[in-house]
Amino acid sequence: MLVALGLLMVATFMVLIITKRSTPVVALILVPVAFGLFAGAGLGISDMITDGIEDLAPTAAMLFFAIIYFGIMIDVGLFDPIVRGVVRAVRADPARLVVGTALLAMVVSLDGDGSTTFIIVTSALLPLYLKLGVSPVVLTVTAGLANGTLNILPWGGPTARAAAALGISPSEVFVPMIPSLVVGLVMVLLFAYHLGVLERRRIGSITIRESVLVGSRDTVTVSGGTGSGGTGAGGPEAGTGSGGNGADESGGGTAFGGVLDPGRTTLRPKLFWVNAALTVGLLAVLGMDVIAIPVLFMVAAAIALVINFPHVKGQQEAITRHSSSIVSVVAMVLAAAVLTGVFAGTGMVEAIAQWLTSALPESMGPHLAVVTGLLSMPLTFLMSNDAFYFGVLPVLSETAAAYGIDSAEMARASITGQTVHMQSPLVPAILLLVSLAGVSLADHHKKVLWRAVAVSVAMLVVGVAVGSIPF
Repeated sequence: MLVALGLLMVATFMVLIITKRSTPVVALILVPVAFGLFAGAGLGISDMITDGIEDLAPTAAMLFFAIIYFGIMIDVGLFDPIVRGVVRAVRADPARLVVGTALLAMVVSLDGDGSTTFIIVTSALLPLYLKLGVSPVVLTVTAGLANGTLNILPWGGPTARAAAALGISPSEVFVPMIPSLVVGLVMVLLFAYHLGVLERRRIGSITIRESVLVGSRDTVTVSGGTGSGGTGAGGPEAGTGSGGNGADESGGGTAFGGVLDPGRTTLRPKLFWVNAALTVGLLAVLGMDVIAIPVLFMVAAAIALVINFPHVKGQQEAITRHSSSIVSVVAMVLAAAVLTGVFAGTGMVEAIAQWLTSALPESMGPHLAVVTGLLSMPLTFLMSNDAFYFGVLPVLSETAAAYGIDSAEMARASITGQTVHMQSPLVPAILLLVSLAGVSLADHHKKVLWRAVAVSVAMLVVGVAVGSIPF
């Protein structure tokens, strides 16, 4: 019963957001509440949701102050040189821009934090997408694929969880998977180039049509202020994101709209190296993992406010400029806590894990490593990494041991689904990405999910081919 309810609950949620019959926040709250009550939770559902909120509260705090911090760095011009460099490199070519997005996301993802990656990539490149008329959905798809693939780094989380759950070394899990990681990244670059070529063709067709309509014009300037996100006439990969958050080119501007405006009033050129040193220090401490991330961003945001906006009015205005992003992201994180709280509190997660292990036929025993790799895609999409690696993986690994498959091999297979996992609405970072880019989660999923599955399957196949995962 709990298995059926759990699967139906997730399916209902996904249908509602993909068909756009509900916003993610509403679906994340009302769907699990309804299913939790039907499962007999009663008034105890309050405690379940409270537990979920307590678990995700540090993440909400981290995102709150991370948005403020990086929003300030955007306002004061820290990322302007990156944007100008990318502008010179892409030469107004959408294909170059999208490949550049993938490369930048890969480099920034080396710090192991998805939220930081998405904030930096989106803040640096969204203005260019809007300026060239490239769909912001292409940005979210490319950045999501790049970050998800690199999420298997030992300090990224899943590899450490798998190693801890099975009592082995993270390096024993990761090092043999390097060939898989390389192939995965190559596939991401190929997808990025293909998306860029599709956008180049779409934008070119728009230019031709506009030129015919006006007679004398040879080019078209696509503005991000139209509310369409520069998506134009929906081509094969066109998105429907609003993009309106990138439209303002005034001095005050929004977080993204004024990033290319050299005359905006928030610029602090004399403090460039101070802000650069503060940001490098922040990322260094983040990588060292010696301070809780929410606390780190709280302190960094406060220091950034004091340095760049010493007066109270300026500090208030700096926070207000990014309030819309803060509210939307934190609201979705807290709403996701309802789903995770009910999922765990009613026992649905545990029931699904036990059902899967018992449902596997005896003939699949020798192939449990590959089966685990395939299961990691939907399971880590539907549940947290903690639930999968500490709840499901140990059970599968214990079963696989009877067939001569060791723990390290099972752990390697289990991390191949991370490209899919990072697209889950239960991952706060992906909610942040789509919010900052001004696109809907449904549009992101329509374009990213099959590509994420392709990358994960390729990593699993390469792992089998090189012998790190037994077939």
